[in-house]
Amino acid sequence: MSIITVEQPVGIIGAGSFGTAIANLLSYNVDVLLFSRNEELVEQINNSKFNQGIKLSNRVRATSDLAEVPRLCTLIFPVVPSINFRNMMRSLSPFLRPYHILIHGTKGFDAHGLEDLGEGGEMLTREDVSTMSEVILQESSVVRVGCLSGPNLAKEILEGQPTATVIGSKFDEVINLGNDVLSSEHFHVFGTHDLLGAELAGALKNIIALGSGILRGKGLGKNIQAMLITRGLTEMVYFGNAMGSSSSAFFGTAGIGDLVATATSKDSRNFTFGYRLGKGEPMDIIESTMPELAEGVRTLKIARQLAKYYKLRVPITDMLYKIVFEGFDIDRAIHFLITYPYDVDVDFIKT
Repeated sequence: MSIITVEQPVGIIGAGSFGTAIANLLSYNVDVLLFSRNEELVEQINNSKFNQGIKLSNRVRATSDLAEVPRLCTLIFPVVPSINFRNMMRSLSPFLRPYHILIHGTKGFDAHGLEDLGEGGEMLTREDVSTMSEVILQESSVVRVGCLSGPNLAKEILEGQPTATVIGSKFDEVINLGNDVLSSEHFHVFGTHDLLGAELAGALKNIIALGSGILRGKGLGKNIQAMLITRGLTEMVYFGNAMGSSSSAFFGTAGIGDLVATATSKDSRNFTFGYRLGKGEPMDIIESTMPELAEGVRTLKIARQLAKYYKLRVPITDMLYKIVFEGFDIDRAIHFLITYPYDVDVDFIKT
């Protein structure tokens, strides 16, 4: 069994807002098996065909049996928070075979030793940090992997609004298969072979979205927001180049497209987190009252470590880290960024 047949469902691991959105998109073309550990949620979905306040297609069936997904599905979309991704893969791995194809929809990093930072001057290195595709390869026998990058605001997808996405993979068959099962009149799929670039763009833009939300929370306008987004894109490129991806990876739909969508919309969890922080709410209150994780908070902590490791000049990342984790005054941070001695406007385009 190495190809997907018409009768075979496509699996999704994770029934949060994005997993639910992908389930509805897939249901235009195929049957969908949606996994959740929450048995009550599974029963609710199967009985009512509602999740996240959205009506699900009759082609979507939920299950709490993890082994059932790889048993029935060759193509699987893991869509769980980055902090849980490795443990999820370790649970799923015994049921996976080399013929399975995994296209993840998680925009973040896995970081070994992240929780121990600060206890002895330790620093994360690139060897400590993995993308989700790297985690899949490390923890399973799966060979053909890909990522589903943005712009993918789950709320807009669930409302049936038209959008596009990027599937990154080194394998043409992964991109083509993803296109076959996801494409519809509402959803266009682009492909890229720069898997690392697509993953980095998807993760790093969440940091800039936090900053953009902070600016709006402070009541500031579009001029400073535009500066943050464009200079933030520069920092994303610096990270990408240091970690081995090309600059061009950040100038398409998965880069600028996802960045603009996430950094300007209140439907973005990361923008909303920053907005509430800019309004003066304590971080612990924001975290405890948001229905789903803002990936940018964890990504910011990891990116700060990578910037030290690669010796990168990333003032926006540095200032946001100080604001979020050290309580640095937002007005002082904004003044610092406005007066920061940037040498040139654009200095990262390679011809």
